[in-house]
Amino acid sequence: MVRERLISLDVFRGLTILLMTIVNNPGDWGNVYPPLLHAHWNGCTPTDLVFPFFIFIMGVAVPLAMPDKVYDDTTFNKILIRSLRMLCLGIFFNFFGKIQLFGLDGIPLLIGRLAITIAVGYALMGSFSTKVKNILAFSILIIYLILTYGGFENYQDVRLPGVLQRIAIVYFVVSLLYLKTSKKTQIITGAVLLLGYWAVMTLIPVPGIGEANLERGTNLAAWVDSILLKGHMYHETNTWDPEGILSTIPSIVNGIIGLLIGQLLLQNILKTEKAKKMAIAGIALIIGGLIWNFVFPINKSLWSSSYVLYTTGLASTCLALLYYIIDIAEYKKGFKLFVIWGVNPMIVFFASQIIPQALTMIRFQNPQNPQEQTNLLDYLYRSGIAPFFSNPMTASLAGALTYVAIWTFILWIFYRNKLIFKV
Repeated sequence: MVRERLISLDVFRGLTILLMTIVNNPGDWGNVYPPLLHAHWNGCTPTDLVFPFFIFIMGVAVPLAMPDKVYDDTTFNKILIRSLRMLCLGIFFNFFGKIQLFGLDGIPLLIGRLAITIAVGYALMGSFSTKVKNILAFSILIIYLILTYGGFENYQDVRLPGVLQRIAIVYFVVSLLYLKTSKKTQIITGAVLLLGYWAVMTLIPVPGIGEANLERGTNLAAWVDSILLKGHMYHETNTWDPEGILSTIPSIVNGIIGLLIGQLLLQNILKTEKAKKMAIAGIALIIGGLIWNFVFPINKSLWSSSYVLYTTGLASTCLALLYYIIDIAEYKKGFKLFVIWGVNPMIVFFASQIIPQALTMIRFQNPQNPQEQTNLLDYLYRSGIAPFFSNPMTASLAGALTYVAIWTFILWIFYRNKLIFKV
């Protein structure tokens, strides 16, 4: 089957990764417009849509990338290695700030860390033979595990879960489901996972706490993280992880629903019918999520079942709209920016999280206040952006948009030269 690139999916992916870059890189974390922050606990802001949208988009892309649905040892190995490469890239973010080299400090240490980053990035995103990809991915994963559990002081509290790690797990499961099961089985699997997660979270007592609950830090998912990920969780939550073990299970359904939409897009029916079915499915999922919210609140940190339905419903509706405008009405003006972002998400995902960490390592005496130290990232914002705005939240947003503008230029160069970085 000949693959036709779905421009609307590239645009949707570009919109999502661009929003991710904005919310992850404000000029000042102390002054951010509320929609650009995660909900404190229950609820859903635009920021809370980024991660589930990305998983949904990945699910849609699976059947589009493998329309012939051929399962063999070669295909399984490709899926496994791609998953491992994403997993290793995600874990590296957590290692970057902890790398120590021969007692180096300051700029020499930064150069060493960046050299390692380039090496790891090339090893995990470079184009090699399957055998070499296997060796590199497994070797890097083993090194991570040795550093984490080998008694090395610098890495004894390094975080193991994360965004790319969860995406890698979901990709692996969803790809195998697509290749080995029918759509009916996929639907049943998704329903069982969501209902099962709801039952587990609301019926099983929490050891050492008491009755089942959905509160911050005392729920069953938090307890599982505290046992299996002890010392290796997100530093701000400490006793549990927002991308923890139990809450990864329902996130698989975001991928499954994306998978079902992707298979719909492969059907030999009118494009208008595809858009209609996507929109109807999206609206039904939103309503289902809002109803379920009454007994299992929409919550990103818990990745509640209602959150899955609500976010995939919004994602399906957004894709249906973009599909109608771009792939049916063929109105493509004004979308080029998002295409440029959408075809190269992995390099943005990887490098955009490393660069801010690197800039904060460059420390010097503050020219505006010689009695204090500052870092390059903070100095560039305080001296080059903030003074031009009276509203600190607007200034902070301007800082994020400046970062987006820089990345847009970089991605435009990649796009013009047909450079696409994949795992």
